[in-house]
Amino acid sequence: MRSKHIGLLGAAVFLILVLVALGMRNRFAGSVEAQEQPAGSSDLSPAAQSSVPEQEREPNRLIHEKSPYLLQHARNPVDWYPWGEEAFSKARKENRPIFLSIGYSTCHWCHVMERESFSNPQIAAIMNQHFVSIKVDREERPDVDQVYMAFVQASTGSGGWPMSVLLTPELEPFFGGTYLPPKRFENLLLKVADEWQNNREAILLSAGRITDQLRAFGDVQGDGDLKLEKELLDRTYEWYKANYDSAQGGFGGAPKFPRPVNFNFLLSYHDRTGQMQALEMTARTLEKMAQGGIHDHIGGGFHRYSTDDRWFLPHFEKMLYDQAQLASSYLDAYQISGNPLFREVARGIFDYVLRDMTGEEGGFYSAEDADSAVSHEHPDEHVEGRFYVWTYQQIVELLGEVATPFSEYYGVQKDGNVERDVFGEFKKQNLLFIAATPEQTVGKVSESQEELKDVFEKSREKLLKARERRPRPGLDDKVLTAWNGLMISSLARGYQVLQEEKYLRAAERAATMITEKLYDRQTGRLKRRYREGEAAIDGLVDDYAFFIQGLLDLYETSLDGRWLILAMELTETQNRLFWDSDNGGFYSTTGEDPSILIRMKEDYDGAEPSPNSIAVLNLLRLSQMAGNKTWREMAQRSIQAFERRLLSAPHAMPQMMAAVNFYLDKPKQILIAGQRNSPDTKAILREVHKRFIPNKILVLADGGPAQQRLNASLEILDSLRQVDGKATAYICEDYVCKLPTNDVAVVARLLDE
Repeated sequence: MRSKHIGLLGAAVFLILVLVALGMRNRFAGSVEAQEQPAGSSDLSPAAQSSVPEQEREPNRLIHEKSPYLLQHARNPVDWYPWGEEAFSKARKENRPIFLSIGYSTCHWCHVMERESFSNPQIAAIMNQHFVSIKVDREERPDVDQVYMAFVQASTGSGGWPMSVLLTPELEPFFGGTYLPPKRFENLLLKVADEWQNNREAILLSAGRITDQLRAFGDVQGDGDLKLEKELLDRTYEWYKANYDSAQGGFGGAPKFPRPVNFNFLLSYHDRTGQMQALEMTARTLEKMAQGGIHDHIGGGFHRYSTDDRWFLPHFEKMLYDQAQLASSYLDAYQISGNPLFREVARGIFDYVLRDMTGEEGGFYSAEDADSAVSHEHPDEHVEGRFYVWTYQQIVELLGEVATPFSEYYGVQKDGNVERDVFGEFKKQNLLFIAATPEQTVGKVSESQEELKDVFEKSREKLLKARERRPRPGLDDKVLTAWNGLMISSLARGYQVLQEEKYLRAAERAATMITEKLYDRQTGRLKRRYREGEAAIDGLVDDYAFFIQGLLDLYETSLDGRWLILAMELTETQNRLFWDSDNGGFYSTTGEDPSILIRMKEDYDGAEPSPNSIAVLNLLRLSQMAGNKTWREMAQRSIQAFERRLLSAPHAMPQMMAAVNFYLDKPKQILIAGQRNSPDTKAILREVHKRFIPNKILVLADGGPAQQRLNASLEILDSLRQVDGKATAYICEDYVCKLPTNDVAVVARLLDE
């Protein structure tokens, strides 16, 4: 079950919502307080379990969907509907409550509930008789998830997936929870069915009151007088300093999530203030993560989170958005510190994504599952993490005489190294982590650390080849515009820092795929999801914000003006569709879908940054690039819209605080007169990209379409000239520029001033 932090609830609204929701929850107390069974077990009689193999069952409506998550439920005996008018009409016509189940394809506990409850004919019969059952992929429809997650969190104190919510035919919630073991779930369904039959008016009244309070909660606005000053940044930093785990890195205790937005703030704060502890907290956390089991030492990339406080035992799913953001964090840390560990970890992430998470058309897949089959001989028996763990004997058989030092270095033990094994899934298994230093290991295999590195690299290659022969975890191969935007940004940064051409090519290919498959040039609108040739679901604000960010990073990497032009066009569309002209900030949705009861504004920078935080940073960058004061004012109003959150819990919005840092700064404006593919232009770019300069913009004056688009508002571009026929840099602040230079050494000095 993956936990979820939802955005700000005003204190009074939150209290009323909790009281009303708890009143409904108490109505069903007898069923929801039933004894919970161990995960993976069933408390229904064997006769109630389906004896028909899954592939032989008749499919339900979900068989026509593209979502891998919905397709996982397409042969359940439950009469599932996708989210849509067909289901809503049936509920209204037959006056039935709706059972809404929300999850995603790589969710371990979603799989458990599917096996235990939704594949069970006895439970399915109850659902089919008394409810209209709707299944939603929260990655495809975060707009649906956001509304009902706010309710579940208010009524239970926490949230996660699978999410189980009961709604009226008008889509108003009256009961919510997460994973429910089968007997408890069955009791709840029967109790609700009885209450719906005999006390329907009371349920409808409470559901209406709950929805009114949710609407009040969704009305995020500030007083408009928040002072944007350095003190906000200092207060945010003080929270991180107070909550830092100096022993293991990270902030707070178990479970530990990577949350790269923390690093984005801390490194930008270090850049502004020179505060070394901000850098040290980031660097140590990144080191500990890289050494831990949350890091896939064989195949590259990171798992979703650590179940303990030392980054050792992860929840094994791999998400694209984690890979994208963490690669950028490691690149930032490498630029500042020069630590080669950070460079190699970033390379490992890119290797993994380009090898296992990239489609034939260039788009990046969404995720890999935590679970995989025990063996090819038992394809229906799935266990979490089985793909990634090793017995000591397997290591010995594969590595021979190198097995002993390899085991010492990676913590492999004869009886397994997973101590906290609640369900017995890892008996005698080993999860690789860095358990020793090279100095402790060298001499047992080789005479130098370089030789040791080479030996271990070849050993990891052997293990990778052996692992590839195992049953792979399930792959969610849908392409999401938002998450691809994050990955495009990361790969563009990868080329900037590491100068490896394949990263730039992959970023450009993905951006081209999005523009060709998910962008309608006539309307200027994006679609959210692409799979098996179908682009579907209108783009949400995160699709625009994250993809625009990717385009800006791609432009500053390649100086290809088409990416900047598209970023500006999409910004105009984003502002038209999502901007709150009354209060500032961006809604998650357009308001055009009547099935979304509430237009909400996401304010929490969690596993993914808030689209508001990224939209603000995009507007600030573009206002500098295009000289557009209106976009800067929109950015300011957006920050002030989240005044209450920023004052009460600024650490909840670290990415927004990074944007505040940019707003308060005088960003370096790096203007280059030259041709984008000329060697002298590239030499200047390389010098720029050697440095960590979070608050900067890059613009090329080459007379092309992008410059012509900018000239109307940024007249300075038309006056830039090459010196002696060579690419020439103008380093400026507020478009007051130092003397132009085509000497790379002088460029370096000006950048460092």
